[in-house]
Amino acid sequence: DGLVNATIRAQVNGYLIKQNYKEGDMVKKNQVLFEIDARVFQAAFEQARSQLAQQQARWNTAKANLSRIKPLAAQNAVSKRDLDNAIGAEETAHALVLEAQAALDKAKLDLGFTKVTSLIDGIAGIAKAQIGDLVGPGQIDELTTVSTVDPIKVYFPLSEQEYLKAMGKSSTEKQKVALELILSDGSTYPYKGEIAFADRQVDVKTGTIMVATIFPNPGNLLRPGQFGKVRAIMGIRKGALLVPQRSVAEMQGKYLVAVVKPDNTADIRPVKVAEQVGTLWVITEGLKAGEKIVVEGIQKVKPGSPVNPQPYNPEAQAKKDPAATEGKPAAPAKQEK
Repeated sequence: DGLVNATIRAQVNGYLIKQNYKEGDMVKKNQVLFEIDARVFQAAFEQARSQLAQQQARWNTAKANLSRIKPLAAQNAVSKRDLDNAIGAEETAHALVLEAQAALDKAKLDLGFTKVTSLIDGIAGIAKAQIGDLVGPGQIDELTTVSTVDPIKVYFPLSEQEYLKAMGKSSTEKQKVALELILSDGSTYPYKGEIAFADRQVDVKTGTIMVATIFPNPGNLLRPGQFGKVRAIMGIRKGALLVPQRSVAEMQGKYLVAVVKPDNTADIRPVKVAEQVGTLWVITEGLKAGEKIVVEGIQKVKPGSPVNPQPYNPEAQAKKDPAATEGKPAAPAKQEK
């Protein structure tokens, strides 16, 4: 999503007479994007200006009249009522001047709104109104959208468990997390991103919280609405033990592996699993490096049953069963250095 998305709307009613930008181009703040027929608003502005001039003249007359009456009232040459009337007339005339000034300011604003400008620097989208359309409140008010895309925000949902795990890290560890972006074509975006913020609440329907990240976008390759995958190294497991996913069976919430004992009999052993790495599974408990496990036909294996282990051949297995390559099974469990 854009860092800032500004919806450009028409604030006055009128006919659209000009579009001053090319759709998809970069635009600058305060650049005029559209023009609305201003003749009606120009006339209203001139009328408001004349009304202000009239009220200003009436106020000047009322002030002059009050200036003449005040000395006479001090000499009791005029009644107190005449003085009060003069004061009231001057104050009323002053209020009418302020009202006329406000009307002129409003007419000036409306006249300025006939030139629809961009509120930010960014990429302007497709116009949603055409020349000659009647636009404005109650008509077509949304004209286009301008988005700031450098940098750009990338959102992804994080499970509640992963969120709690990440928040348990120190602030220094969290600041060091560099994010990679995998685009929809499988390529890796050349610039690293960083975490900006997390949403205020967890989605009760999915059990996830939305996290916003910021990625530099100097070439404007990334656009709002694109999809990708965000990848980050959250930790390093040294000497991790990995086995093919297809060699692990799940039963009633428990994970089981068929281990081939030295006497070539099978032993069904419970294991604890951690992260999935590609087509492999990290085993944290239950196996030792170098032990042989059953990869193919684990459903048929029973505790104590004899096993005739054969070395695993990925190429032969791929020809026999192409789907087997997804698991990439291997007879011995291997330890990553």
